Amino acid sequence: MSHNPDTYYSRSEVSNSDLTELKNILHPRMQFGDKEAAFRFGSLVDAIITEPARVDYYRLTVDDEQYTEDEFRHAQEMLKALRMEARRDEFLFKVLGYAETQRFMVNTQQQFTYCGFPFSLDTRCKWDWWLGLFGGDLKTTFASTQQQFEEAIDFFDWDRSRAWYMDIAGSNRDFIYAISKKNCKVFKKFINRDDKVYNRGREKYEELAFQYWCLTPQDN
Repeated sequence: MSHNPDTYYSRSEVSNSDLTELKNILHPRMQFGDKEAAFRFGSLVDAIITEPARVDYYRLTVDDEQYTEDEFRHAQEMLKALRMEARRDEFLFKVLGYAETQRFMVNTQQQFTYCGFPFSLDTRCKWDWWLGLFGGDLKTTFASTQQQFEEAIDFFDWDRSRAWYMDIAGSNRDFIYAISKKNCKVFKKFINRDDKVYNRGREKYEELAFQYWCLTPQDN
């Protein structure tokens, strides 16, 4: 359960997370590892890096979610790794220094086409980083190599997420930075409109968006 008090999470527009929930219902698959624990820790890292005002280092909490000393220590090690990477990655340095964090966007009556059939949905997204013309995402991952990270993009549908965000914003570029929970290595992926990752992600979201539309009562 999310304890984030941000009203974004109670909005009615369709989000990428809504598509994920629908996929899990329609196409359930075996879960590897503790999904709830992974999400919980990822939320800690995300808050420390992009929403530090939500973090209480004295009480070891994010909002009202309690963490352990070990979890905070691990998360801070990952933050340190990201900052070290930024010393040799000029783009990441600018992202950490200048990007707007947790920017949310709404697209009313966004137009879709699936197998030639047009439909529309009200959509929303919330960016970890937004740079004015495009943005990107922060991830934690169990991947320990670049190849494993690339495989995770497809397996966990991060490609779908990035295409979804790009099309809500109308942006032509996107990026993912991921920090390994195993060895604190930092991996990155740059995405451009109409490249392989974008097209694969868009194909995924178009199918799920159509299924969501089919299951949603339509106003006459």
